[in-house]
Amino acid sequence: VLLEESGGRSVQAGASLRLSCAASGRTFSSFAMGWFRQAPGKEREFVSYINWVDDTKYADSVKGRFTISRDNAWNTVYLQMNSLKHEDTAVYYCAAGTDSGSIYSSDYTYWGNGTQVTVSS
Repeated sequence: VLLEESGGRSVQAGASLRLSCAASGRTFSSFAMGWFRQAPGKEREFVSYINWVDDTKYADSVKGRFTISRDNAWNTVYLQMNSLKHEDTAVYYCAAGTDSGSIYSSDYTYWGNGTQVTVSS
């Protein structure tokens, strides 16, 4: 499975962005898809996941502001990010795994190269 993120850019605090992750290869609909992020000098952290039955989970830091969704017809997962804050600045990674969904990066097998989101205050 190849994953490619897009949609990251520089925005002002309070703005919205939608990240996309396009998948190719094996059957997309059977995978749990996750978003993680890594800020400079920090470890990669869980943001959100959506599993194959569309159950979702969010990190407390983004709950109520971010929404994950998937379109199996287009093999794409999205992360709608609203009310962005400076602390959301990070490289955002898309990941695919065969688990029912996990907050742990080690449970994901396939990773994209990331897309940079920069939020200026």
